[in-house]
Amino acid sequence: MIELHSHTTLSDGELIPAELVRRAEVEGVLAICITDHGDGGLIEWSIPILVRLAEQYAASGGIKIVPGVELTHCRVEHLKELVVRSRRLGAKLVSCHGETIVEPVVAGTNRAAILAGVDVLAHPGLISPADVRLAAKRGVCLEISGRKGHCLTNGHVAAMARRYGAKLVFGSDAHAAGDLHTREAAERVLKGAGLRSNEVRSVFKESERLADLI
Repeated sequence: MIELHSHTTLSDGELIPAELVRRAEVEGVLAICITDHGDGGLIEWSIPILVRLAEQYAASGGIKIVPGVELTHCRVEHLKELVVRSRRLGAKLVSCHGETIVEPVVAGTNRAAILAGVDVLAHPGLISPADVRLAAKRGVCLEISGRKGHCLTNGHVAAMARRYGAKLVFGSDAHAAGDLHTREAAERVLKGAGLRSNEVRSVFKESERLADLI
């Protein structure tokens, strides 16, 4: 299992990074990307903390920590600059909180995030065909979400990705230990979204690539 979407007390998660990492390790997770929510102020603080933690764990072996960020509820005109700043601060995976149907995300966020060059567009909701085509063209992955509420449009996202050739990844969007998905649980969510077995394998292969394991 590769976990690409998780949160700690650096944003709205329940566990400090070290405890989330330990609980993921016990569940058999090979790599975990910590993507705490960020905006123009928070990224200067949270990303360097995660970079230092990742370096510490890299020296000791075991589970791999990938420092990341989920740019959240930002103005669309700020996203490009925030992606650039996040990468300069050391984020190895930059995602954006997409236009989920259960939160008042600014309209146009999906397209702006894709154009800004994020790695993953998290829970993109009822994403338009034009934006899916753009994601496919630019190599931006769309997320199939394991989180309550955000998962309601998984079927739509999966169908659009298949139709227009966009890449998919899975994210637990874990805010607590109980939110982490095992590989088997993630596969059930992916198949529930309508993906075939070969497509499920492609999802995990893409996750390995983003976690720099292949």
